[in-house]
Amino acid sequence: MEIRFNNVSYEYKGIKKSEKKAIDNISLEIKKNKINCIIGPSGSGKTTLMELVNALLIPTDGKINVGKFVIDKNKKNINVKELRFNVGLIFEFPEQQFFKSTVKKEIEFGLKQYEYKLKNIDKRISDSLLMVGLNDSFLNRNPFTLSNGEMRKVAIASVLALNPKVIIFDEPTVGLDDASKNNLLKILRMLKTRYKKTIIVVTHDVDALHKIADHIFVLNDGKVILEGDKYEVFKEVDLLQNYKIKVPKIIEFSHKVFKSKNIKMGYRDEINDLIKDIYRHVK
Repeated sequence: MEIRFNNVSYEYKGIKKSEKKAIDNISLEIKKNKINCIIGPSGSGKTTLMELVNALLIPTDGKINVGKFVIDKNKKNINVKELRFNVGLIFEFPEQQFFKSTVKKEIEFGLKQYEYKLKNIDKRISDSLLMVGLNDSFLNRNPFTLSNGEMRKVAIASVLALNPKVIIFDEPTVGLDDASKNNLLKILRMLKTRYKKTIIVVTHDVDALHKIADHIFVLNDGKVILEGDKYEVFKEVDLLQNYKIKVPKIIEFSHKVFKSKNIKMGYRDEINDLIKDIYRHVK
């Protein structure tokens, strides 16, 4: 599903005209069937941009094309229910929104809200759990008794059950231990490669995102200051740090080695590859 921002701005009500816009005349294209990551300091407009895609917010100016849907000031043009069936949104700490007594009822709730065919619900629930690595033994479990990683998987399964074309994740790794975080990254890769989903990830966790990102948008003060594939973006270490934007530790280390020793190691996703690079230079 194609997603394009065309000169989009958004101002929160009550903000004086002299103050900055949350989103300021942004034009961009989310890459289809890719993992698109949005980074930037707090208050840069990341969450606002995410909520505009799902029509939780409506642009003050400009328009957003999400497949056949057009989101602009004329709200009458938007079939919000159909849009949100196609664009799933998983908030930060989604498990905090659980309120049903079993995993099955939790996932079932969303399907019934969208009037999904009742005869297909059980299969759709089981299939969505399998997609995140959980089996039917979880169906009658109380979601509040699960581990943080398992709860996060159930939250993702609740959205996957609707089979959206686009899935937006807000800070998906927050609150997860390393094992659960790595498991989540595998799920994101699988959603892209096997199920051809378009993924949007809003995050501060650059150490996780650089392993999976296909395209990165860097926001500051409501504007896109940099975009490109991860190699293009993270080679601009000085620029990013000037805007108080973190870079992955592995890249920061390579950058320091280059500046202090004039040894260029290149971009590495994994620490083991970096160690091999170091070994080649010292042997």
